[in-house]
Formats: sequence, structure tokens, C-alpha cells
Amino acid sequence: MSEKNRSNNGGPLRRLWRNPLVRYGLSAVFGVSGLLLVVGSVNSTLEATNTVEFCISCHDMRTNFEEYKKTVHYSNRVGVRAGCSDCHVPKKNWFAEIRRKIVAANDVWAELVGTIDTREKFEAKRLEMARHEWVRMKESDSSGCRNCHSYESMDMESQDRLSKKKHVQAVESGKTCIDCHKGIAHEMPKVQADNE
Repeated sequence: MSEKNRSNNGGPLRRLWRNPLVRYGLSAVFGVSGLLLVVGSVNSTLEATNTVEFCISCHDMRTNFEEYKKTVHYSNRVGVRAGCSDCHVPKKNWFAEIRRKIVAANDVWAELVGTIDTREKFEAKRLEMARHEWVRMKESDSSGCRNCHSYESMDMESQDRLSKKKHVQAVESGKTCIDCHKGIAHEMPKVQADNE
């Protein structure tokens, strides 16, 4: 065989690659593998940023964490603990979780640029930030609360008289958790507490 014929035929891998079935099959395998790698990386990042350790390490939540540790959501008679993401990150929809993470990046940005980088600055913005969170929770029908709580699972008969009355009224009037339970896991903003 002449040198020219050998170079035209190419090696076995080149001949294999010329087969469209092989070429498209390998492209599909590499494409799907790349997509799975990206999705896996995004999911791993979401899980890492859903931890309490992440939340209290990247911005001024350490003080909020200390106030949260004094609430029933941290320590209670049944031993169930809610972490930051249980209340602040939607669980039902992956896209809603991504959207929430993007919005939450504003807090990180505010920390980095010095808007809330000290306790005094944080307290000065607490009411504004709390109002944003209350609106978000109301718009989502308190989905963060409903990750653990639901009217359907409540044993109304075992609640004290006032709680039972309020919960029945809330169901009948279409109220959501945040309408009555502001300040359940964090201190109320001072201005708000003074007004109520």
C-alpha cells in the first residue's frame, strides 16, 4: 500500500469517527455527561448554601443566630430543629429555590459593601429587611412555615382555647402564618415592637 493510500484511510480511530452513528453517539454521551456535571454542581452548591454554618459565616447572621437559639424553632420538647433554609428557602420548586438564592445574594452584597456590616447598621436596616421578608412569606402563603406546619396536621383540640380560636379564624379568613407569627424566630425590629 502506498503512503498516499495509508494517509487517506487514516487510523482505526479516524475511520471509526467518520461513522455518523459513533460521532453523534459520543457527542450525546459527552453532552449528557456535561449537563449532569453542571446540574450536580448546582445541586451541591445549593445544598452547601442551605446549611446554618454557611448562613452564619458569610454575613451578620451570627447575632441573629444567637437570638434564634432562644426560640422554640431551635430547642423544643420534641427535638425538632428548623435551620435557616427551612424557613427562608422554598422546598417545592427548584427554580423558586434558585430565584431565592439570587435574591438572598443581596444580603451578601450588602455585607460586602458595608450596608449591614456592623450590628448598628444591621439594626438600622432590620425593619426594612423584615418587611421584605414578611411580604415574601405572605406572597408564598408562608411556604417556609408550611415546610413543617400545616393547618391540616394541627390537632386543634389539644391547643389552648385562644390558639384554637385564632387558628380556626385564620383558616376561615384565609390568613397565612406570617400574618400572626412575626418575630417567632428572630427579634422583632425595635420600631415594629414599639408600635405593636
